[in-house]
Amino acid sequence: MVQVYSKALDTTLKVSRFIGKIEKNNGPTVVFFGGIHGNEPAGVFALKQVLEQINPEDVNGSVYAIAGNLAALRKSQRFINKDLNRIWTDQELEQLKHKTVLNDEEHEQYELFELLKTILKRNQPPYYFIDLHTTSSETLPFITINDALINRKFSDLYPVPIVLGIEEHLSGPLLSYINGRGYVSIGFESGQHDKKEAITNAAAFIFLTLVNTGIIKKEQYPETGKYFELLRRYARRLSQVFEIIHLHRLSNGDTFKMYPNFESFQNVKKGTLLAESNGETLKAPYSARIFMPLYQKKGNEGFFIIKRIPPFFLKLSEMLRKRKADGLLVILPGVSWLDKKSGTLQVDLKIARLFANQFFHLLGFRSKFTDETHLKLNNRERVTKLEMYRDLPWYSKSRTNHN
Repeated sequence: MVQVYSKALDTTLKVSRFIGKIEKNNGPTVVFFGGIHGNEPAGVFALKQVLEQINPEDVNGSVYAIAGNLAALRKSQRFINKDLNRIWTDQELEQLKHKTVLNDEEHEQYELFELLKTILKRNQPPYYFIDLHTTSSETLPFITINDALINRKFSDLYPVPIVLGIEEHLSGPLLSYINGRGYVSIGFESGQHDKKEAITNAAAFIFLTLVNTGIIKKEQYPETGKYFELLRRYARRLSQVFEIIHLHRLSNGDTFKMYPNFESFQNVKKGTLLAESNGETLKAPYSARIFMPLYQKKGNEGFFIIKRIPPFFLKLSEMLRKRKADGLLVILPGVSWLDKKSGTLQVDLKIARLFANQFFHLLGFRSKFTDETHLKLNNRERVTKLEMYRDLPWYSKSRTNHN
């Protein structure tokens, strides 16, 4: 057990790896993570709160509420040795097998990995994985997802903004690893680290998720409508879909200071002064919206820039993906499958430069690795366990919340 402190509530909570769990092999399986970053306790407190409100007799399926980085939660800091939410790659996990001495985050990762395997083995589909976070800046509540149709469609059930394409800019998030195995994986950022509304928003999202997955019935918990409206209000009725178009990445040793009072989703004009880094002034490269500006010491992402995706392109990409139009790319010279089953293409950079990123994004590809001559593109649609989700009501439901 570790003691987790909430500055927002000025109280301490004792938790073990399981914040709580309800196991019934008669329905879907929902796995929540809280505190993957140790300075983000809101999800831990929200999970404890909601599970105490739910009557286990009303539950259809299994619910797991898992504390992420226990060592960092104990110390109220983002991580101890390295970021637990940046090490979930096949390479890192393979190396983990052969290590005899583990640092704090490697120990946490090993336990979480073994726990994930056990949950998948003991329970039944469909599976849903939800990671609860907060940000160092003021923000609206929002969802981040890897750009797969199952993630998009499930996210449409919530009245908050959705940000696509995080996998193209970050290496090793937990949800990217899980989504790469074909499961619905949603990140929810509920607010600023130490604000009470971050806990309130997280609790509302957890509650809605239990209803949206069929774990509990809306009729048994009429407050569902209240939670929906609460999130809509805190999101300021902004429920559009956005895409990351720029990241100012920090390297070890860089100095960085964000100018004060920037908030996620705030409109900025091209040339707006945003931050100072290594003695230079950083300006907004586009007229768009700033996203997750960094106001804490630990972290390698200074700020993102995002732009809205028009609904037409969302519908077009859905149509192209359902028809597996990505297979036509190998007709082009310099394009070949590295692994067709996993949806991985190799593209000659000379060819890639002829197409805008949006072209590849429409077909579901996000770039991950490059060498001097080739670009490696991954497509989540090829690995999605679609048979697990295609007959569920939310998958075929038309978009209604976003405008």
